[in-house]
Amino acid sequence: MQIVVLNGSPKGDESVTMQYILYIQKKFPQHTLKIINISQQIKKIEKNQEKFQDIINEIQASDGIIWATPVYVLLVPSQYKQFIELISERNVKSAFKGKYVVALTTSIHYFDHTSHNYLRAISEDLGMKFVRSYSADMNDLMNTEERSRLIAFAESFFYAIENNIPTSKYFTRLTYRDFEYSPNEVVSNEKKINTEGKNILILTDSLDADTNLGMMINRFRNSFSGTTNVININDIDIKGGCLGCCQCGYDNQCVYKEKDGFMEFWDETVRKSDVLIFGGKIVDRYLSARWKMVFDRCFFNNHVPTLIDKQVGFILSGPFHQIPNLKQILSAYIESQGSNCVDFITDEYGTSDEIDSLLLNFAAQLVRFSNSNYIQTRTYLSVGGELLFRDAIYSRMRFTFRADDKYYEKHGFYDTFPQNDKRAKKMNDMLIPLIENNEEFRKKFYASLKSEMVKPLKSIVENPNE
Repeated sequence: MQIVVLNGSPKGDESVTMQYILYIQKKFPQHTLKIINISQQIKKIEKNQEKFQDIINEIQASDGIIWATPVYVLLVPSQYKQFIELISERNVKSAFKGKYVVALTTSIHYFDHTSHNYLRAISEDLGMKFVRSYSADMNDLMNTEERSRLIAFAESFFYAIENNIPTSKYFTRLTYRDFEYSPNEVVSNEKKINTEGKNILILTDSLDADTNLGMMINRFRNSFSGTTNVININDIDIKGGCLGCCQCGYDNQCVYKEKDGFMEFWDETVRKSDVLIFGGKIVDRYLSARWKMVFDRCFFNNHVPTLIDKQVGFILSGPFHQIPNLKQILSAYIESQGSNCVDFITDEYGTSDEIDSLLLNFAAQLVRFSNSNYIQTRTYLSVGGELLFRDAIYSRMRFTFRADDKYYEKHGFYDTFPQNDKRAKKMNDMLIPLIENNEEFRKKFYASLKSEMVKPLKSIVENPNE
C-alpha cells in the first residue's frame, strides 16, 4: 500500500517523530511510506501552488494518511496548522475524503490528548476514516514494550485499510450561526468602566470593522473611560514559527532574536500589561494559524509562566462552545500561566444588545478582579502539568532546559517532591505499621476517619479571624 506521511515537525527528517515513522517502515517493508515534510517547507508550500498541488496529488493517490507531528503548546505546530488551513482555503478537501487516517504524536504527554482530539476532528471534518491515535513519549522507541505497541498500532491501521473497516465518529459537525452583530454605537459616560490606571492590552488577529469580531473588539474598547492598547498580531514582526531547536533552553534567548521583534514584543508589551484580551475568529477547530504561531513563539520562555497575576479573557467569533477541546486548551494555557481566565465572550448566542451587556460586564470584571488581585483556584489543568514539567526538568530535561531548572530551583518547584514532606513521612512511618499489623487499630482508624478529616478544617471555620 501507498501511505502518505504528513510530517508536522519543523525539523523535518531529523525529528524524533520521524524515527517512529521510519521504524514502522522497517517493520512493514511491504508498504511504502512517503514522507512529506510539511512544517519544514510550509513557506514554499504556501507560495508555490505547484508544490502544494503535488502534495495533494500524492494524498489523492494514496491508500492512507498518517498525521505525524510533535506536540507544540497543547496542539500541533503553527506551520502544520497553516497547511491544514490551506486545505480549506484552496478547496482541496475532496482529496482527503474517504481516506483512512491515523495520528502519531511525540511529546512528554503534556496535552497530547488535545492534539489528538484536534487531528481526529479535522479528519472527520474532511470526511476521512480515522482509525486511532498513537501518543509516544520522546524516548518510547527505546523501550521493547512500547515498540510492540507501535507495531500493533501500525498493524491496526493497515488492517483497517485492507479490510475496509468502518470507523466511528467522535465529533459533530460545526454549525455556524447566521448572525450579524450590530452593537449600540454609544456607551454612555456614566456606564463606562474606569480603567483605574490599569494597562489594558487587546491582541487580535483582525480589526476589520465589517466583521463581528472587529465590532465586538471596538465595542469592548468603548466600554472603558480610560485608554486601551489594541494590537493586530498580523502587524507583529514575526519571521516564522517555532523551529523546535530548543536553543532557548539555556537562557531563554530565541534563535530568532536578531531576526525579528517577537521577544521584545512579548517582554516589553505583553508582560507589562495588567489586563490581557485575546481576540480571534474560529478557524477549523482552533483559532488562526497566526495565533498558533504567537503561542508557539512564546516557548522561548520554555516551561516558565510569563503572565503571572494577569486578568485574561477572550473575545471570539464562531462556534467556540461547540469545541470543548479548544476551550480546554485555552483554559489550560491561561491557568498554567498563573493568570486568571475571566470569561469567553462570543457571538454564538444572544442578541446584539445582550452581547453589548456581556462585553460591558466583562470590562467591569477585568478591572475589579485586577484591583482585588483575584486569581481563580487551580485545577488539574495546571497542577497536573506543573508536576509533569517539574519531574521532567529535574531529571531527563535538566541539562537541556537550564533556564527552567534555575527558575524551578529558585521558586521552590522542587520542594514539592513527596519525599520532601517530612510531616507526611513521619506520619506514614508511624501509622502504616499499625494499620498493616493491628486489626483493632485499623478498624478504629477507618471508623473515625471521616471526623478526623474535617477536624482541622472545623477549627478554622470556628475561629475565622485567627
